[in-house]
Amino acid sequence: MTKLSVNINKIATLRNSRGGNMPNVVKTAIDCEQFGAQGITVHPRPDERHIRYQDVYDLKKIVTTEFNIEGNPTEAKFIDLVLANKPTQVTLVPDALNAITSNAGWDTITHRERLKELVATFKSAGIRVSIFVDPIERMVEGAAETGTDRIELYTERYAHLYPENKEEAIRDYAKAAKVAEQVGLGVNAGHDLSLENLAYFKQLIPNLLEVSIGHALICDALYYGLENTIQLYLRQLQEMGA
Repeated sequence: MTKLSVNINKIATLRNSRGGNMPNVVKTAIDCEQFGAQGITVHPRPDERHIRYQDVYDLKKIVTTEFNIEGNPTEAKFIDLVLANKPTQVTLVPDALNAITSNAGWDTITHRERLKELVATFKSAGIRVSIFVDPIERMVEGAAETGTDRIELYTERYAHLYPENKEEAIRDYAKAAKVAEQVGLGVNAGHDLSLENLAYFKQLIPNLLEVSIGHALICDALYYGLENTIQLYLRQLQEMGA
């Protein structure tokens, strides 16, 4: 079974655009779980332009499914935030401070020693660790050497290629997922996955444990409503997906 973790960053972006507390990030998380989501993802950044650090503390109190905190562990503040809240999973993402959104996976070979230290720190606190990587076999193998539990495949390239050539779009991801299985890593995926491309990805990545989806899901919710949209995404993840 592949779990759906809903990234609620965009809810926080909308809230922050006017001040106040509408839409309410905590209520949205509760509703997502009630509507069938099996996890909640947040990606706090140092400038707090969407999810604020306080949001993480507030969400920790109410999330009853899997809580996933993403972020760049170069900031001590992020590491302290994760250790203080002990989510189900921390996903380590090497996004630059000025990045609009995540745009690359880790070079797990160059940063292996630092990643090993971070993985050990989080795992000693009982937190599952996932490392954000591009679909490159040697980077998956490098991730395994850090002691991480999982990788998260960065799926922007897949989403970009999918409309033109499905087979080319999925090729490197299927290879990377197979390597991950061989070296004992769980496989997550995220970035630009949508109702259009999710079922095919799920079908060709049979060992997919979790997808984290925010931007496309929230955009779809504007038209279909949040509850219906979550059900539509869950349907794409069914074992016999298209």
